[in-house]
Amino acid sequence: MPIAKEEPSAAVHSHPEEIKSVFDLRLGKHISLQGSARITPAGVISAGIAVAAMMLALGYLASSGKRRRQ
Repeated sequence: MPIAKEEPSAAVHSHPEEIKSVFDLRLGKHISLQGSARITPAGVISAGIAVAAMMLALGYLASSGKRRRQ
């Protein structure tokens, strides 16, 4: 019995609390960049936790480096 393959839908389902951003950046006469981003509130919180964890680790490394030099 062959397995049926599902086709991905053309439209991406959006989250009801999704935050969207679209930008156009122009550099000079010939360069133009367009971009967009989507994130949910849970994604914002997760990104904040990840940044805080990295800053904590970098702070620990910086303080241990100062102790070794003394």
